[in-house]
Amino acid sequence: MNVTVIGLGLIGGSVLRALDASGHQVTGYDADPEAREAATAEGFITTASVAGAVEGRDLVVLAVPLPVLPEIIDGLTDFPGLITDVTSVKGPVRDLARRLPRFVGGHPMAGKETSGFAASEATLFTNCSWVLCLEPGETSLDDWRTLATLYTELTARVIPITAEEHDRAVAQVSHVPHLFATALAGQLRDNPLAGTLAAGSFRDGTRVAATRAELIAAMCGGNASAVGAELDRLISELQGVRGLLDAPDPVAALVPALRPAVDLRRAWPSEAGGVVELPLDAGPLLELGRAGGWVAAVNDTTVEAIRPESDRNCP
Repeated sequence: MNVTVIGLGLIGGSVLRALDASGHQVTGYDADPEAREAATAEGFITTASVAGAVEGRDLVVLAVPLPVLPEIIDGLTDFPGLITDVTSVKGPVRDLARRLPRFVGGHPMAGKETSGFAASEATLFTNCSWVLCLEPGETSLDDWRTLATLYTELTARVIPITAEEHDRAVAQVSHVPHLFATALAGQLRDNPLAGTLAAGSFRDGTRVAATRAELIAAMCGGNASAVGAELDRLISELQGVRGLLDAPDPVAALVPALRPAVDLRRAWPSEAGGVVELPLDAGPLLELGRAGGWVAAVNDTTVEAIRPESDRNCP
């Protein structure tokens, strides 16, 4: 496949590298000349304009921050090929992309706290969950199948869900954790003793706080409604725990409150179950994604799907 990647940061650069390693023809573009030069220095083809990058291509992957997307999409409304994205919020992108002839929203759940083309790597998506939005009555199954085939060949786990379902779930497990990590990292402010004593739990809990502030803001601000609701829920839970500390015996009060979450974390991630064959149809695919399952391979009219071993309701 002849593919252009617009945006050569961590994710876009990794898409460029991964597709190149899989034998696809790839071209890159980035508004930053230094990013283009870095890619060119490693032997990749780059262009100095979006128009030059997309001409004659089969697929365009948009790997730019959400605030930049409107301008890029404005220039692609006449592009006849397939367009997808890797943005971490899907509802706003879905609204923007209604002007495009062919579009399927996507989001690989992969990343690092470092950014830029220098941080990208061809193996970033190995065994990662890659959301491919499937909107009933809206998404072309042929286009969805094309991308699902492409990404499963990179050994990614393709998750079929709607944009709304994606945004609610990532608010819970990605966006709110970023905000919580930054709040924890703030414990270091004017506190050299804490910095010296901080060890594994602080390191693990604050890892994503090292992400660029602009990227965290774009993720959380772009998904403000879902993030706000989930943040309110988390604050309420923390307030409940705070109340237990005032109990006559706070240790005895905390244990039953903490144990369910401890058990959930110890059981995560679920073991993969057996492979089942599903028709290439929106209904069964969405049921699979909602149950925490994923597509591992794509055939002509069916997919090979895997569900978590703990789930017994996924088809």
